[in-house]
Amino acid sequence: MDAKTTIIRIGRNTLSFTALDVANTVHPIDYRPYVVRGGISMSANLREAFKTGDYVDEDTAKVFIMVDTPSLLVPIEQFDENDMEALFSYSYPPGQEKRVILYNVLPDLKAVCVFAINKNLDTVIKDRFESGYNFVHALTPVWRQLHQRSFTGHRNKLYGYFNSKKLHIFSFQQNRFKFCNTFDAAHAHDALYYLMYVWKQLRLEPEHDELHILGNIPEEEWLLQELKRFLHNAYLINATAEFPDSPATSIKGMPYDLITFISRGR
Repeated sequence: MDAKTTIIRIGRNTLSFTALDVANTVHPIDYRPYVVRGGISMSANLREAFKTGDYVDEDTAKVFIMVDTPSLLVPIEQFDENDMEALFSYSYPPGQEKRVILYNVLPDLKAVCVFAINKNLDTVIKDRFESGYNFVHALTPVWRQLHQRSFTGHRNKLYGYFNSKKLHIFSFQQNRFKFCNTFDAAHAHDALYYLMYVWKQLRLEPEHDELHILGNIPEEEWLLQELKRFLHNAYLINATAEFPDSPATSIKGMPYDLITFISRGR
């Protein structure tokens, strides 16, 4: 990351600001969660945060808006920017609120991640920064990091990333997604069912292939123990072990996707 970078991470009910300063060797990362007020929109919360002046440094050189929101993957050879709104609306029908459709290109995975943010939220961001900011979907750094990880060894690998009471399950084959889907999984029993169902659907071998889980895992110890009852190679990915030289791993409460984005810069 360049010096003086700000990452604003926006979830359904969460908001945080992370200031990066590579010139500051003592505190290069300043993670600032914002207490979201219930009863008002996320755009109103963001506007209030901007008004305080405590969350975005005036001398920041680059801004990334990381969005944790539903997404749609499109093969890169089939992607057309003129059709993405209609395609996204087919998968996620629009409600009463207006929205802006965005996308991230994943050239190493030959895919495009299409997602949306609320129109009012987009307006608040534009009013504050005018230009010089980029939108990043929260899953893109996770996908790209684990895609690289999948090249180690000769076994097929299935990944389960837990975030915001959701379970994102995906696997890769020949520099593409072989499977990618998201499930509601606030409880460990639901997560166990989905993981084993996808494992069976992909016809993975319990004696040979690997399952890796990571993120904010519900009942982590129990879930890993249950997975090992059925699979010989079930593992937990720990951010500290994954990024041993990154100061981001020592920050309590920071999501894995944000740690990955800071540590890998992608």
